[in-house]
Amino acid sequence: MDSEQIIALHNALPMSMDGKTDTAKNLTAYHVEVLQSPCSTLRRTLIKERVLEFLKAKRTAFGDFIVKEFQDELLSQNVHHIALCDVDQPSHEKRAIDLTTCTLHIHVFQVHTDEAGSEELDEENISAASHWLLPSTHFQGLWESLVYDEAIKTRLLNYATTTLLFSDKAVDSNIISWNRVVLLHGPPGTGKTSLCKALAQKLSIRFSDRYTHGQLVEINSHSLFSKWFSESGKLVMKMFQKIQELIEDPEALVCVLIDEVESLTAARKSSMSGVEPSDAIRVVNALLTQLDQIKRYPNVLILTTSNITGAVDLAFVDRADIKQYIGPPSRRAIYYIYLSCLKELMRCGVISPAHQLLDIRALEVTRFMENSATTYSLKLYNIAGKSLGLSGRTLRKIPFLAHALHLQGAPVTLEVYLDALSLAVDTQFKDQGELGKD
Repeated sequence: MDSEQIIALHNALPMSMDGKTDTAKNLTAYHVEVLQSPCSTLRRTLIKERVLEFLKAKRTAFGDFIVKEFQDELLSQNVHHIALCDVDQPSHEKRAIDLTTCTLHIHVFQVHTDEAGSEELDEENISAASHWLLPSTHFQGLWESLVYDEAIKTRLLNYATTTLLFSDKAVDSNIISWNRVVLLHGPPGTGKTSLCKALAQKLSIRFSDRYTHGQLVEINSHSLFSKWFSESGKLVMKMFQKIQELIEDPEALVCVLIDEVESLTAARKSSMSGVEPSDAIRVVNALLTQLDQIKRYPNVLILTTSNITGAVDLAFVDRADIKQYIGPPSRRAIYYIYLSCLKELMRCGVISPAHQLLDIRALEVTRFMENSATTYSLKLYNIAGKSLGLSGRTLRKIPFLAHALHLQGAPVTLEVYLDALSLAVDTQFKDQGELGKD
């Protein structure tokens, strides 16, 4: 590991190494993600230099921003967009940033457009995993679309970058222990799987100077249980053998996603109580053994999710460095989810004319008093309040259902659309209630 690679890893950290946390008050280093055009062959160093000049000339920014149009010919021909990222996490509020004095870590990357590949393990053509090259066009914008109240995304990003940094600096794991395993748990529909995929995408971008490419392997937990339990342990072994082949490439950053991990790890507890066949224990033991085997590689991260925390094997839970609960969104988070949806509909002309909607901090400053500037924002805030209890997955569908069920045609005014959005929320709760009666 040479000094340039260590510096690249240091620059990818969203938390400063002098112990100061990157909060809204003292954050002086920011990350800039530059998507290079697919046909561009210009060296990344040249693009970085020109992007830095562009940002310094801009002088000031207010929160996250994205630029897609450039007067500079070199940028126009070689760059799809420039994005200042993660400035507003976790508060979502805008603040002025002096681009002339702050430190800017610029990450230039190109996305892969390939569809997910399928990993098959035996002659029965069991699809045991999906496989993506990263960064992938399929995950572009996914990180930004996920809204949480706490600094969950920042915490996970800090963990992952520290894991990779400690590995590359050869920190003795016998003295300081870490297992490269993250467990996200909580009810269905809260974005756990999406967050894992978004994190893998983000890491492949942030570490583009360190690794030439990323790999995301999503393991299908259910498929690893063959119809004969005695075969499942062998399937787990075969799966991790394939993963190890990927990890042995030092130029690749490999993220392994095990969704609904409880379907694998619950087996041992059930087996000991006599509910499951004793052969099921072999599946769990095989999984734990393989996790212990790959932890010695510096370029791998294991991301796992569970909808039923109590069903996850305790030996597996103990191996997770971070056990993060992902709960249903709060009213504040719901407001920002809806706000992002409305901005997109305005951009596309479905809602017209466009209106400026306020963030919650601005509403708090006005003490939620209604006037001509706050009317629509307050109406959206009230809709967010009545949406409490809906999952993040459902909330992203509500704006579509509002138009499909209560409007049709385009464009519509914001006032009319908000009425439809409110009706769509009522309809969703009514439908859920009817299903609950069955």
